[in-house]
Amino acid sequence: MGKCRFHWLFFPSLRLTSSFRRCPVSNRSLIIASVCVVYLLLLVSQAGYSKQHRDRRIDKDNYRHTRGLYNLDISDADYVDLQTGVGFVVPTRSNVVYITLKSKRLKPANIRGTIRPKLRRKVRRNKEDDSAFTQNKLGTLEWDAGQIKRNFAPKTSSGETKDVYYKSLDIIHTSHTDAQADTHISSIRIYSQRAPPWFSPQDVEAMRFLADAKVLRIKEVSHGDYPSLLIFEGETNVSKTNQQHTQRNNICGGQCGVISSPVDTTEVFAFHLDRVLGFNRTLPAVSRKFSFLHDGQPCPVVSWDASLYPEGLAAGWSTVRLTWGEYQSSLKQKCWHKNISPKPDSGCSTVHHYEWSKLALFDFLLQIHNRLDQSCCGFRPRQEDVCVELGLKAECGEQKHIRLTNIVHRGDDPRHLVFTNNKGFFDRNEDNLDFRVLEGIKELPEPAVSVLKSKRLREKLLQSLFLDQTYWESQGGRQGIDKLIDVIKRRADVLLTYINAHGIKVLAMNV
Repeated sequence: MGKCRFHWLFFPSLRLTSSFRRCPVSNRSLIIASVCVVYLLLLVSQAGYSKQHRDRRIDKDNYRHTRGLYNLDISDADYVDLQTGVGFVVPTRSNVVYITLKSKRLKPANIRGTIRPKLRRKVRRNKEDDSAFTQNKLGTLEWDAGQIKRNFAPKTSSGETKDVYYKSLDIIHTSHTDAQADTHISSIRIYSQRAPPWFSPQDVEAMRFLADAKVLRIKEVSHGDYPSLLIFEGETNVSKTNQQHTQRNNICGGQCGVISSPVDTTEVFAFHLDRVLGFNRTLPAVSRKFSFLHDGQPCPVVSWDASLYPEGLAAGWSTVRLTWGEYQSSLKQKCWHKNISPKPDSGCSTVHHYEWSKLALFDFLLQIHNRLDQSCCGFRPRQEDVCVELGLKAECGEQKHIRLTNIVHRGDDPRHLVFTNNKGFFDRNEDNLDFRVLEGIKELPEPAVSVLKSKRLREKLLQSLFLDQTYWESQGGRQGIDKLIDVIKRRADVLLTYINAHGIKVLAMNV
């Protein structure tokens, strides 16, 4: 009787059939056992399916959230579409990236210029790839590469140029099977529909051109005794205004970029720092690998702007000619302040007074001395520094007569400077910073100082630099980039202390 109640308790449906009660005990037990087995099988299968579904959902979430490092928390009004000028930037990839920040950095690095780029891994090529290269094409590539490397030697004649046409560049870039599969992927990583607000649509367009455009022609340009530079012309459309400038200078027939040495990667960092601080005074710059230069090491490539060089291209060329004494006098007079025209005999240049404040802050953070302190008068240089090798340190005895170099503005915009040739150094400790670049500065821009005071300088620089995949990887990834930002943050703290100690005014400077 107890067994029957037990069966009815777990299987109440059995109570509905009188035939079940009439069947023998052995048959009844067999039926109950069969029902129990079926019920247990159903429970086990249901539990397995739920666990498998839950694991699959967890794996899918983990995959979606760990693909990147970049997440922007910015309002929609700050973004502009590249083609229409309104809306959002079209993403180059579909996944979203998140950056996580550590609360404290330990053991910041001392770096000379920048971190040494990693050596490129050797890639094994199969017989099918090798067969695509004939002996004639290999000979052409080797000859062209030799020509370009020899072209780095300085020229003495003014305005001399030399072209190298690369008809076989498409073979270099697509010789490997993996390269052919990835040709549609840009090295400028904008994962979401939003780009950082400090980049304009023109900035993003220029970065993509510099990083991804097919090289049509390599040209070497020299100007007098200045070192020659390499310019590459890319396959892209160019505006009519730029075409007029390039045709006038006979340097670039389309949209071009200036290729620098791999050791000058500070140009890329300077571009991102300039945009984060809100100056918008540097030319777009990215890091790019060329198979025919420097053994494929990443090189900084800066956007070529013909309007900056009406008389030709020259590294260190100045469109504003001032001595240190004249520069200090112009700071005291506040030339063009409040749009007041200076007197003819004042000695003022065409540059607005506030531009010098932006330049001084920018050069101090990166310790760029080739503009305001070419003779290295404000710090202790090393023996390998150019100012020591050329004997410029001796000029510090007569500082008033030292000429400023690399002070450049566009021909159609003489009030605003353009920060070019941004060779900075990350290895100077706080006891050897060049404060000479701040001499005579009584005001500094409020938006830039606010960024330095805020706790988001590291976050913004990480988000910005992450866009350039080649530069990011060449500096050692997140760990190497953090070391560079550590240096900038320490100098920012020194600058903030300097502002308080010297009573420097912080103004809006919306000019």
